[in-house]
Amino acid sequence: MNVEDTSIFTLRLARDARDLRAAQRLRYRVFVQELGASGPMVDHEAELERDDFDPVFDHLLLIDQRRDPDRLEDVVGAYRLLPSDRLGAGGQFYSESEFDLTPLRTSGRKLLELGRSCVHPDHRGGTAMFHLWNALADYVLEREIEILFGAASFHGVEVGPLTQSLAYLHHHHLAPEGLRVKAREGGQRMDLLPAGAVERKAAMAGIPALIKAYLRLGGFVGEGAWIDRAFNTTDVCLVMDTARMSERHRGFYTKGRG
Repeated sequence: MNVEDTSIFTLRLARDARDLRAAQRLRYRVFVQELGASGPMVDHEAELERDDFDPVFDHLLLIDQRRDPDRLEDVVGAYRLLPSDRLGAGGQFYSESEFDLTPLRTSGRKLLELGRSCVHPDHRGGTAMFHLWNALADYVLEREIEILFGAASFHGVEVGPLTQSLAYLHHHHLAPEGLRVKAREGGQRMDLLPAGAVERKAAMAGIPALIKAYLRLGGFVGEGAWIDRAFNTTDVCLVMDTARMSERHRGFYTKGRG
């Protein structure tokens, strides 16, 4: 077990350009170096993973106070957050290029898009993700967010190895009609097997930990997946309605918070 001294961490939103660059440096290490992602704005020379959406998002940072801020190495966890009230006329969410978000857009409820969640390899298996999720819970409560959503990824673009997992999500965790976002034209069907042919153990073994965590909190997936070849991922759209959470799940957002 990886035991960590929690006093070494600071959690806060990015405050300036340096903070954002430190988050982009961590994202480069995780998404580009580890997972093989690319994109038109990736800066390989400066080792920054960035895109056009960064300026409008909030960036939740987990900072290890022992690491060197001058080398942009102090950010060891990051989450990108976009509340719907920040979009403005004609504004788009990041995941809107992959999924039709009309059911969420027309719900009249406060939305929060999540993305670019990552943790430095040195802090995986410890408390880093727990701290990020607690800070996310505070953010949700303070802004009275009602629906959380965002693209979550399987590594790789070959659907064959993902057949069991995608089919399991479709048959057992499909969002209710009123929240059921759908992959845009050209997306990948998820009902690749009939429900009776899905092997739960094999399916769960192939589902990334972050997606499993959302499912445990009562989350759903939209209909269809999206193959993101530039980012070397197969994406599903996760949706979580805080009003539908069970009391056990809701405790995650309320425990120790008033």
